[in-house]
Amino acid sequence: MPSALLVLVVLMVPSPPVHGRHVRNTESNGISVVGEFNHESFPRFAEAVSNVTVTVGRDALLACVVDNLRTFKVAWVRVDTQTILSIHHNVITQNPRISLSYNDHRSWFLHIRNVQEADRGWYMCQVNTDPMRSRQGYLQVVVPPSIVDRETSSDMVVLESTNVSLTCKATGYPEPYVMWRREDGEDIRYNGENVNVVDGEILFITKVSRLHMAVYLCIASNGVPPSISKRVQLKVQFPPMLSIPNQLEGAYIGQDVTLECRTEAFPTSINYWTTERGDMIISGDKYEAVSMDNGYKKYMMLKIRRVNKSDFGSYKCVAKNSLGETDGVIKLEEIPAPTTLRTTTQFPSLPTKKKGKTRAGDRFGRGGSNNRVNSPKDYDDAGMPEYDDDGEFTLSSNGSPPIQEPPGAFSAAESPEKFNWCICIVFAMTWIFSMSLR
Repeated sequence: MPSALLVLVVLMVPSPPVHGRHVRNTESNGISVVGEFNHESFPRFAEAVSNVTVTVGRDALLACVVDNLRTFKVAWVRVDTQTILSIHHNVITQNPRISLSYNDHRSWFLHIRNVQEADRGWYMCQVNTDPMRSRQGYLQVVVPPSIVDRETSSDMVVLESTNVSLTCKATGYPEPYVMWRREDGEDIRYNGENVNVVDGEILFITKVSRLHMAVYLCIASNGVPPSISKRVQLKVQFPPMLSIPNQLEGAYIGQDVTLECRTEAFPTSINYWTTERGDMIISGDKYEAVSMDNGYKKYMMLKIRRVNKSDFGSYKCVAKNSLGETDGVIKLEEIPAPTTLRTTTQFPSLPTKKKGKTRAGDRFGRGGSNNRVNSPKDYDDAGMPEYDDDGEFTLSSNGSPPIQEPPGAFSAAESPEKFNWCICIVFAMTWIFSMSLR
């Protein structure tokens, strides 16, 4: 029926007589039309009707440009439904979102406001010539992705070692691409390997573990902005587990010592310390119990101040939740306190400078009844070599007297080179000391 109406409307519109070659034209519906026309006087389309892509909810504009239209009429038709939308200056359709505009009897524009998915399809601009001339353009309506909440997983709480399936359903046009990833950016343990992204609407995890506990993002995109995502939090329940870095600690009397314990549990566990008698330890002047959370992990610390004899023994860290309980023992033993060694350094006193020449025998202990080498404490004013007033050192021409060496000392006769070096060193030190006193 709409096709018959279209043909009827086209035939009812009067067209001017044309002159030219006599031809016979067969329309697609099998009707033969005999007429004469002149190609130069016929209307012609200056350009094709362009395809238009528009996002749902926006406005669309289809343009038809006809040259040499003269008294012929232009109509817009929806092809798939054979619906006449407008004829020349008049809008025929009852759709309030459709309007018409034109310019200089040449350009004809079809406006569609607030485009809906139902508007997607072919649109024809036709001129009521005989035979009818037309051009078609396609209106593509795209729809940004949208997540269907009723078909998408919400936050889940599951037991460890069970299988988990997270589902995300999205719509849009073109059909959206869906993927899963962790919100914190960490890899997902999936099918035995670590991956950053899992493609598809379903994320299936076998034998879920506490390592899978995280917030997951279902992301849908189809090239039409904006992409959309939904957060799904996965919580994995398991009984407490406990580890102790050092099960044996040592401390000496008066020292501060710290005991450490690490636990994992979900739901979050209740953690505390007890003595070996089972008494719960409360923070105070003697003890400081600290607990720090990091997700399902918890760090426990017990600081004991100024350890005394009664503090040595066993301490227990305990973790409990609705799924179970665990504990660990740390033994504190006494160790010896560190000792402090003190050393004292003594320096020999410097001799006093005397005027005049000193006998060489006095300088080296000659003339003494014992004929021995003087120790530093036996040195007097004549016990160290001196300088003359003119600054020159005087040495006896007879050389060094024989010296009776104490037990364990080296012999000058056995090691003359060592003895000579010692004499030189003594001379040099004496000269330095004498110069410093001037």
